[in-house]
Amino acid sequence: MQYGICPLSIVPIRTLPEDSSEMTSQLLYGEHFKVLESRKKWSRIRVAHDQCEGWVSNHQFKFITEEDYKAFENPENQQLSPDIVSHVCSQDGMLLPIVLGSMVSSSTFLDHTFEGSSVTGRAQKNELVDVAFLYLKAPFLWGGKTPFGIDSAGFTQMVYKINGVALCRDAEGQSKQGEPLSFIEESEPGDLAFFDNNEGVIDHVGIILKDNYIIHTYGHVRIDRLDHTGIFNTEEKLYTHQLRVIKKII
Repeated sequence: MQYGICPLSIVPIRTLPEDSSEMTSQLLYGEHFKVLESRKKWSRIRVAHDQCEGWVSNHQFKFITEEDYKAFENPENQQLSPDIVSHVCSQDGMLLPIVLGSMVSSSTFLDHTFEGSSVTGRAQKNELVDVAFLYLKAPFLWGGKTPFGIDSAGFTQMVYKINGVALCRDAEGQSKQGEPLSFIEESEPGDLAFFDNNEGVIDHVGIILKDNYIIHTYGHVRIDRLDHTGIFNTEEKLYTHQLRVIKKII
């Protein structure tokens, strides 16, 4: 088994080993992973944080040892960037921008200097909504995980990750985590609401706010009304998503 780490700001994870293939997720700076299959130009990986699998270019990551991988797995060694954009500095003085949720505790290993603030990622439900607001207006991007492009499951995953909780990479997987609630009235700000399509497949998720509002990704990260039917978009004057289940994760 081989192992790797992301030394760049953002690296796409693709369905197939080719540049034109669909992006299903992203690696952020400092994230580590297992290499399941290695080819001349591409490698199939499994991300440590969420077990997401896909293909990344061999030019966009650095191989590490098994001992390094295990060290990065230790929660005490994991510190994340809480800022929308910050920077690390390479040994030759070049600045590398990194985004919200990047693993800045890996900077020393990567021969970079980081002098910004960081958070330890301990489970803190009272800070979930504050972190969620940092992503407001982020445009929708399938497979995205950053304030510059994000999908619905990537949004909830990153908000929870920064608050010390690991969620699956897709809405269906996230819906199987946590404790189900019977009514919206039982929910608290920070709980998750899941929505399904016409085939009954859960394909959307958002974070519940107080007073029957929800923050979610629809075109961009936005705030809409939430009731027992689903998400009501006051601009379009219609329900855009049908409520399936509410979950308490923390």
